[in-house]
Formats: sequence, C-alpha cells, structure tokens
Amino acid sequence: MAAQTSACAPTARRAKRPSAFSRRIGQQRIAPIHCPESTFLNSTFLLKPKMVSSRGFKLLTALCALNNICTVSALPAQQAQGQIPTIVTVPGDGSIPAAPTVPAQAPAPAPVNAPAPVNPSTPVVVTAPAAPASPAAPSTPAAPSLPDLATGSSDYWLASIDRSNGSVWGNDDASYKIFRNVVSDYGADPSGNSDSTEAINKAIADGNRCGFDCGSSTVHPAIVYFPPGTYSVSKPIQMFYYTQMIGDANNLPIIKMTSSFEGMAMFDADPYTNNGTNWYINQNNFFRQVRNFEFNMEDGPIGGAGIHWQVAQATSLQNLVFRMKKGSNQQGIFMDNGSGGWISDCKFIGGKFGAFLGSQQFTTRNLEFQDCDTAIYMNWNWGWTLSNITISGSRVGIDMANSPANLTTGSIILSDSTITNTQYGVNTSYSLTDNLPVTGNTLVLDNCDMSGVTTAAVWAHKNPEGKQAIVAPSMIKTWAQGNGFTQSATSNATQGEIASPSKAASLLGPDGKIFARSKPQYEDVPANKFISAKANGCKGDGETDDTAAMQKFLKTVAAQPGAIAYFDHGAYLVNDTVTIPDEIKITGEVWPLIVANGAGFSDIANPKPVWQVGKPGGTGAVEISELMFETKGPAPGAVMIEWNLNSKAGDSGMWDCHVRIGGSANTQLSEDQCPGTPTTNPDPKCYGVFLMFHATPQSGGVYLENNWHWVADHDLEVANQTQISIYSARGTLIQSQGPVWLWGSASEHSVLYNYQIDGAEAVFGGFMQSETPYFQPNPLATEPFAVDTRYNDPTFGVCPDGSTSSPSVPCKDAWGLRIMNSRGVLIYATGFYSFFNNYQQTCTPLQNCQEYMIRIMNSQVDMYTVTTKAAVNMILDDKVGQPLIAEPNHSVFGDTIAWYSSTQN
Repeated sequence: MAAQTSACAPTARRAKRPSAFSRRIGQQRIAPIHCPESTFLNSTFLLKPKMVSSRGFKLLTALCALNNICTVSALPAQQAQGQIPTIVTVPGDGSIPAAPTVPAQAPAPAPVNAPAPVNPSTPVVVTAPAAPASPAAPSTPAAPSLPDLATGSSDYWLASIDRSNGSVWGNDDASYKIFRNVVSDYGADPSGNSDSTEAINKAIADGNRCGFDCGSSTVHPAIVYFPPGTYSVSKPIQMFYYTQMIGDANNLPIIKMTSSFEGMAMFDADPYTNNGTNWYINQNNFFRQVRNFEFNMEDGPIGGAGIHWQVAQATSLQNLVFRMKKGSNQQGIFMDNGSGGWISDCKFIGGKFGAFLGSQQFTTRNLEFQDCDTAIYMNWNWGWTLSNITISGSRVGIDMANSPANLTTGSIILSDSTITNTQYGVNTSYSLTDNLPVTGNTLVLDNCDMSGVTTAAVWAHKNPEGKQAIVAPSMIKTWAQGNGFTQSATSNATQGEIASPSKAASLLGPDGKIFARSKPQYEDVPANKFISAKANGCKGDGETDDTAAMQKFLKTVAAQPGAIAYFDHGAYLVNDTVTIPDEIKITGEVWPLIVANGAGFSDIANPKPVWQVGKPGGTGAVEISELMFETKGPAPGAVMIEWNLNSKAGDSGMWDCHVRIGGSANTQLSEDQCPGTPTTNPDPKCYGVFLMFHATPQSGGVYLENNWHWVADHDLEVANQTQISIYSARGTLIQSQGPVWLWGSASEHSVLYNYQIDGAEAVFGGFMQSETPYFQPNPLATEPFAVDTRYNDPTFGVCPDGSTSSPSVPCKDAWGLRIMNSRGVLIYATGFYSFFNNYQQTCTPLQNCQEYMIRIMNSQVDMYTVTTKAAVNMILDDKVGQPLIAEPNHSVFGDTIAWYSSTQN
C-alpha cells in the first residue's frame, strides 16, 4: 500500500487455504474493510491498483457508508501513476451515500447500493475522519501489579480443577502455562474500576505464543479464564492462535467497553496491523473458542464491535450476550472474512447490527436479537445455515440485499425461526429476470413464523415489476427463491412457496423443530467429579503406550456415579482399539490429543477403530467434547472413530471434537516427510488413515456438532503454512439407521470421498463442507488405495475413458458426497469445493477442476442451498440419467441451487 493505512485497511480475500505460492483464486479477490468511528485518523488511503477488485470496491464503499465515516472513489490511472494521494468524491452529490434498500422507520440508514463495477486495476482512495488508530501488534506487555481488591471468585469447575498434569506435545518449556486465570495470575481487575486491557493481553501472550507473524502453531495452546466480574477494556484484546477464551458459565463475566475505547472490537481474533495486513490468514485461522461472556458497549463510543471474528474451522462462539446502545453504529459480531465455523446460544441487544457477517460458510443456531436496527446483516457468503433464530423489535431482521447490481451474498437457509415486531423480515435483492450472478441471493425459508412482521416477511429491494413485498406477514411452511430441481436436471428460477421436505419424525424435537443440543459445559457439576486421566495412570506424553491405562481409566470413571472423565492436555498414544463404555461423559483440556500410533494401525487389509464408541449392538449414553484425534506416522489401517452405540435423541453426542491427520507437531506427516509438490507420487510414509469417522449400521442417536474431519493440506508448524501431500482414504461414513445429526460439519481432503451416506435412514446435515484433495488427479482417486467392497467404496464406474466434458477435466476425483440406498436424508446447505488440479489453479476460473461432486443412488433426499465449486456437474442422480450441470447455476463464487429433491425406488 502507498500513503497511510489503518487497522481497518482492506486485505485480499484468498481462496480457501491455498499454498504460499498462490493465495488467490482467479478474480475472486475481495477487500473487505471496516471503519468504525474509533478506527483511524483523518487521512487519505491510496490502495495499490491490484489490491481491489470490483467486488472489493463495492464492499469498501458499503462498509464505509455503513458507519457514515469514510468515502471511497476510484482514482484516474494517471493520478495514481503520479503517486498523488488525491481525494475523490463518491459518484452522486458528493455526500456519503445511503441508499435505503428498505424504507426506513428508524433513523439509521440502510446499507448502501454499491456503485457500478470498476476495473480491478483501478486505484482506490478511502478518506476517513479523525479518530485514534488501532494499535499494531504490540510487544508483550509486562505483567502489571495486582490490584488492591478482592479477586473474582468462582465455583465453576473449570476454575478450580487441578491443573498440575497438563503438558504440550512438542513444547519443551516446563514453565509453559496452559491454563491462565486473568485475575489471580495476571492481575486483571474484576471490579471494573481500573483498566484490565494490559493484564488480559498479557495473559493471552505469555509464554512465547503464536501471535503476530507466527501464522499457526499447535504447541502453544491456552485457556484464558475469566472469573465473574466486570473487566474494563480501552483497547482490543488480541486473541492469539489456539486460544480458548472462557468465562464463568454460571455467572457471565462482563467485558465493558470504556468511553475512550480505541479500536475495531473488544475481542479481536485476527487483528489488523497498521499496514493493513492481518496477523493470520483468515481461511487458516483455526482452533479458537469464545464462550460465556457479556460484552457491554453501552458506555463506549458510538461505533465499534464486541468481537471481530475472522476465523475458519474448529472455531466457536457460544453463550454470549452483546449489549449495545440503541441508535448507535455498534455491532455485536463483526465478521469481514473467513471460512468457518460455528456460533450458537448468543443474545444481541440494541446497536445498529446485531451481527455483521461475511464468510465462505457458517452454521449459526439459537441466536436471539432484541431491538437491533438490523439483526443480521449478511455482507457476503457462499452459503449459510441459520436455525432457530429469534428476532424482535428490529427494523430489518435479515438483510442480504448488499450490492444489488452484482450480488455478494450467495445463499441463506433460515429454518425453525421466528421474526416478530419487526418491519421487514428478510431484505433481498434477488430478481427473477436480471439477477447477477444468476443464483446470487438464493434463499430458503423452512418453518419460519413471520406472522408478527409488520410490513413484509420478504422484501425485494430489486424488482422490475415494482412489487417489493414478495411475502406478506405469515407463517411460512417452505418458501424459496433461486433455481430448484425435483428429480430433474432442468429448472426455472423460482420465487415462491415450494413443497416442504420430508422430515423423519426421529430427527425432530418435541417442538417440531430439527433436534439440537448445545455443547454441555457441566455448569452444575463440582470439580471433584472430574477425574484426571494423568492422575489415574495415563502418561499423555506422546511416547508411552497409553492403550491399557486409558481403557482402565475409562472403565473406572464409568463405574463412578456422576463422574466425568477429564483428559488433561497432552498426547495420549494408543497402539490398539480403546472401547468407550456405554455410559460415560468425557471432556478435555483445550483439545488433548488421542494419537493413533502408526505401528499399531498399519494393516490396511484389516482396519480397526482407534476409539470405538460402544460395542456393536450396545445401547447407552456417551458424551464426548473438546478432544482432538490424530496419528503418529502413517496409519492406513486406522478408523479414527467408530460409533456403534444406539442412543435416545439427546443422550449421546460429540461436540467440538476434531480429527486432524498430519500437519502438526510430532505427527511425522509434515513438510519434512510429505512436501506438496506436483511431481510427487504417493509415498507410503505419507499415507493417512483408512477412515476418519464411521457411524455403523448398528448405531443410532448419533449427534455431531462442530466436528471437523481434516486431512491436513498444509503444515501448521511452518510460518508460511507450506502445502503437504497426505493420502488418506476415506472421510465420514454414515451407515446408521438413524437418527443422525451433523450440525456444522466439515470433512476434507480424503482420496475416495469426503462424505458417504450408505444404507442410512433419518440423517440431517446442518452445513456440510468439503474440499477435494489438492494433489488430485495426481494420482487419480482410485490410487493408491484399492476399492474395499466391505465399505461400499466408489468404483468410479461413471468415469470411463473419454467420458468427461473435456479431456482436461478429471473425473476420478474424490466425491464431495455420495448417497446410496438411503432415505430420510435432509441437508440444510452444502459447500463442496474443488480448487486445484495437481496444485495448479488454472481450472478454478474455468469452473472445471473435476467432473462430478455429488452422487445420488436410489435414495430419498431433500437438499437445500446446495453449493459446489469448480465441478462441471453438481449432482449426478442415477434416477435422472443426466447430470445437473453447474454452469446455469453460477453464484457469487461457486454454483448454487435452492433445492434438490430425489425419491427412492
């Protein structure tokens, strides 16, 4: 960048986790910017010509206008060449634009209509009024002296459990603290009388952790704990990588914004530096939590946010309250970018935007909005699942109408939700006649009560007939706008009621909504009920075989009424199957590692589970949360998690548990062993596992929430996150007779398939996300692993030689999703992406990185807001006989359809 920049300066949005040598895909560059009043000084910002695409230009314009504090305009090329930072007014009357996309009943302006696209090489000027700059990455502050007051106290088990046994695999610092109490360890003031910013930032940074310019690391995890109290902050709390920010679950600590607050947000998960770069690549910003807080902004400046949440997978926000002043420009959540993720159980009160959202994909559930001017502003996405949303007292419930001339929001599904005492339920810019892109602003409403909306349930900002109230206030059974397909490969654009999905009764709760159960935090369980694995025979050092000790430990805990098995942080090496008792609760300390030793799981012809949840035919109740499963070396005979247990709805589940194959410390599957080079043939020392997750035919009541099954595509311990090649056979296999819930699920980079639903019944997917391995088609998906008929592997019989749409389009690539001989499959949103051919990205702008993405065979399926990327054909349904071609369904990045329904023979 030339001239001055700020902490809210724009950055290019890169494709999902590309390599260090290629971090942009085609023309999908974007430059989101956020300019709250308190962000930067009165300055002119000249952006380099190649930094801002036409889409980025529109976002810059809109976001400046949202806060009424900056203007954006294109500079003539000759002026830029002369390096003269010239202020140019926005087209129009020269004032800050505020185009009311919906008639205002409140004084706050609606989002701006973006100007006509500009050439991506055109320089852009941003002008802003006076306000102090957000700080760049600071040096670690010295620990302040303890305040002269009583420290916050807590009876929550997390605060008082024994922490003496934790250790970090790959971190030799014996003094390293995993658990940090901001009051007792670092001197934060829980009375709110003095500024706690320095103390909290010290608690986060202490121990040479992964902050600015680190990229990523798995060897510096931390829990930063806040006892009950009020903590005044005057600058952003900068969250380092692999950090869990946790407050007392029984008495939420209050993070209070001071009147002199300077910065973008109170908690910042990806800070901007003064030269406009982020600390982390947002699409790789994994492994974070914030839960159990109230963010109070009522005494703060008129702008700013509670949380700047620019994150990727294995992240979550849970049990948060955002309290904002009415009539302000404040935002509860500000999300400008990312590839998440999970948000649940949050409440937003007041402010301009409850949640300002923009990410590739996300799952959000159980959100309540009260008296926000706009409850949810969807700035951009590829796809988004919103479920059980309650909105009251707003002007606009959900605004997805940003940039009607060239839409930036791909799709939203809103289900099981209520909007009342609100003027406009959903504001959209979709048009049946001139939509650009064709399927931008795809929207599905399922079981939504908008009878209490005062003007329109769905308001069309852009409609050639002038009819703007598309749906009157009403109870909406199922409604959609976009391209829909009912067991067909052809469709017309639709905007209206559609047939409701078939919902298996077993998938529903007593209220008729899709069943859900949030991650247990065991608020009422005393600390003495948590039994330590390391205090009971397990070593967790990554070297000692813990198989027998772990099995004994789990049996011991299961025999004690009310006890919970607690895995202190560490690496628990197992050489053989560990069977989880039928009745047990298990949780961990900041994702302790269950490590399959490759030597014990090397027989690919005789795969066996690492963790076996219940014996086949077993019934019971098992809860597992906060664990990480990985390997030490190649383990081609490992089934990382095998779920056999049959449970009643809500009795069993896995929350915030992840399978990570390679790419982290001591896995022996990293850059040194498995570099990602296009000329490399598969090396057995770089084999991953047989299968990451298996719900067997005997299982039932299988509940997964915010689970990420990831074969690493890059090395997390290298600052530039160099690509690696790990050949892991299968992703997530569901053969259960149901019910099964996959809330906020991702499964990436397996060779044969990422998801397979085979002979199953009653399966729900909240958002299902995948990526094709970057190295394919070198080799093809049929290599290096032989087809195993015991697991109904794909044979790729639909890919005879010469069958593809072009000789350059590979057909034998991993399936994003296969559904076979199943019924009662209900999916609320997908994002199945293909970005590379043998690490090259030339296929991406051509939308032809692989031939097929989704296969349906003799199955009853209802899918909504389905997005694929760079697959020539989105869906191949055997009952139709011809594939559903992607090109007529092009959206803001990938290709999107509103729904696809298929029936079983």
